[in-house]
Amino acid sequence: MAIAPQTTAPPRLLAIVELGGYPNLMALYRRLGFAAEVVASQRKAQMILKGQIPDVIVAEYNFQSDFRDRSSNLETLMARLQRHPEVKVICFYQPEHREKLAAMQARFPLFETIPFPVDLARVEAALIRALGQHPGAPS
Repeated sequence: MAIAPQTTAPPRLLAIVELGGYPNLMALYRRLGFAAEVVASQRKAQMILKGQIPDVIVAEYNFQSDFRDRSSNLETLMARLQRHPEVKVICFYQPEHREKLAAMQARFPLFETIPFPVDLARVEAALIRALGQHPGAPS
């Protein structure tokens, strides 16, 4: 009886591009072996998270002073991910909001933070590190 070879599913990546201002990273995600999905809002991301938890999330920290109880939509996402500490979140942010982001990080740890303008080599390095920590990664 032949045994079917074991195949591991590719790591899943969810990219949340709300404001953008950086290159489309889909080619990079695919080249690194991710099964990637891109959404344009935190609301759509929340809907996806109800059905499937990705291995990596790439999102933006967009400070919003008009929020009463949080500094950005990213906090809502991070609160949901508290039950999934294995998810690695890579966050792009405006340098002038570094202090606000640091305050959020005190409550919700991020895997990597990358300031604008986004350095593609730094994004790639963070994704490779995340892959190295993926359960199906080669030892």
